Amino acid sequence: MSKVAYVFPGQGAQTVGMGKQLFDAFPEARAVFEAADDALSEKLTKLIFEGPEEALKLTANTQPAILTVSVAAHAVFRKRGPAPDFVAGHSLGEYSALVAAGALALPDAVRSVRARGTFMQEAVPEGVGAMAAVIGLAPDKVKAVCDECAEGQVLQPANYNDPTQTVIAGHATAVERASAKLKEAGARRVLPLPVSAPFHCALMEPVKPRLREVLARLEVRAPSPPVVTNVEARPNADAARVVPLLVDQVTASVRWVECVQALARLGVTRFVELGPGQALSGMVKRIDRGLTCRNVEDSKSLEEALA
Repeated sequence: MSKVAYVFPGQGAQTVGMGKQLFDAFPEARAVFEAADDALSEKLTKLIFEGPEEALKLTANTQPAILTVSVAAHAVFRKRGPAPDFVAGHSLGEYSALVAAGALALPDAVRSVRARGTFMQEAVPEGVGAMAAVIGLAPDKVKAVCDECAEGQVLQPANYNDPTQTVIAGHATAVERASAKLKEAGARRVLPLPVSAPFHCALMEPVKPRLREVLARLEVRAPSPPVVTNVEARPNADAARVVPLLVDQVTASVRWVECVQALARLGVTRFVELGPGQALSGMVKRIDRGLTCRNVEDSKSLEEALA
């Protein structure tokens, strides 16, 4: 019997109006949005549905917004679709996965990612850090160029998204140096990313003690089903390891290729992407053409995923 994994998107998937259709059509989705508003004592839902886009793009808002929409999509699909054997999330999406696995309560997760986003925004002065997506070059070659171009600065692969796309992060000048070198090494394109901070690299080190303090106060339960984590790319069902892995995740690379490969080895053939956009669906198919991935973000995609 083939197994099912639920996967949850990270930052970059946000759009004004995301989740509105689920909110209007399904009471269980509405309950998630209302719980998020209550947890933050503010109208996050209004910002998600109406914008302005500039405010939604601020990391401190983006993170709780995507988490809320993803958990709402999960609430709707879980009621109607097959139970997952595993869950996983891309960066921020790991928090959505932990809510889906019953490890974190939704209000705690919403407040935690608001803090996480705020700490990330504050960790590096604007203009000091940067990120870029490298298209069409093998990940080991990307890593080699990062090592060569660092020159004493921070420069490392931040996200191993699929076999042809690796995102790099670090000091802006180092990312710039590497961009030219990566094109020389054969990259099809190197695209600067419009992000407010250089995520998943050593420049995020100041975030870790602040986030650890926030997460240490939470009640954490054993994830069921297990969560395949970004840091280790293998399943975790141990409550005691949830917080250390989330803290390490801040500076560690997102090993998404390995996460998907690990799930495939565990017998997963069907993936359901819950939340805004279809970024993970595309990545899953590029990692392994034998896998299927359906996304759920509105009634139409819900029907297609259930079919």
